[in-house]
This record gives sequence, structure tokens and C-alpha cells, in this order.
Amino acid sequence: MTDPRFPVGRLDVKSDPLTPLERAALIEIIALHPQHLLAAVDGLDDEQVDTPYREDGWTVRQLVHHIADSHMNSYVRFKMAVTADHPTICTYDQDAWADLEDTRDDISVSLDLITALHRRWSTFLSSLLPEDFSRTVHHPEMGSITVDTLLEVYAWHCRHHTAHVTELRHSRGW
Repeated sequence: MTDPRFPVGRLDVKSDPLTPLERAALIEIIALHPQHLLAAVDGLDDEQVDTPYREDGWTVRQLVHHIADSHMNSYVRFKMAVTADHPTICTYDQDAWADLEDTRDDISVSLDLITALHRRWSTFLSSLLPEDFSRTVHHPEMGSITVDTLLEVYAWHCRHHTAHVTELRHSRGW
């Protein structure tokens, strides 16, 4: 791994619509993310959970709580995309959120939330019609984004942050 910020590589989204098989594979990543994240943090003690995954990075604790925050926002973004006409989605300052008091809580709280959320989210995604994936949201900083692109982004996000934990464990011999 050359860049610890991007252990699975930088996000690279397709310019063309996804195929049904590509969508199914990405939905599967989202569906299985909780068990992969649980395996990544399994057995870590509090000192390890409070270790930054890279220099100047968040701790594993902050990272797990960030995933819950990010994926809750994402789930809402997907639902807005398919129920409203090109809605403007809400953005947030993820670094500011990572410094709030609730990110000091035990990671089990967010792991439980992520598990339940991903069950709902993957059920929702699996129920979408092919035309739903071309629906769009307006991101204030990025412009128009399709549901296909959101799917690519958050499947990557799942792999990206799980790899932060597994790479930390590997580098520390945990």
C-alpha cells in the first residue's frame, strides 16, 4: 500500500450507467459491510480502538462512528433521490462530526446501528427498478449525481474504511 489514505485506491466512478450485474455486486458490498467491519474490529481493546489508523487520521473509534454517520446520511440521500425530483441533499462537515462527544462512545453502539441500517439499506437498494438508478440528487459541492454514482461511492466507502482498520491491524501486528 503506497498511500495509507486510500488503501483500496481512490474512488473511480464509471461515466456510463452501471449494468444490473454491477449494481448487484455493489449492493452485495453494502449488504455485507457490517460483517466485514465487525471482523475488522473484532478483539480490539480500547487502546487499539483509540489508535489513529494513519498519521493525522481518525482513531478507529472515530472511524466506526463516522461510518454510521456517513451511511445514515447516505441512506437518506438514496431515498430522497427516488422519492423527489432532483432534490438538493444536505451536506455536513465530517471532521466536525468526528470531534463531537458521541464519537467517544463505545463502538458497539455504531456497529449495531450500522448492522441494522445496512439491512434496511440493502433491502431498499434491491427493490429499486432499473430506471431508479438514473434518478439524480443535487449535491451543493459536486452538482448532479445519479443513484448509480451514489451506489459506487458508498460501496467504495465501505471497502475504503474497512481497509483502514485491516491495514492498521496488519501494520501493528494485531
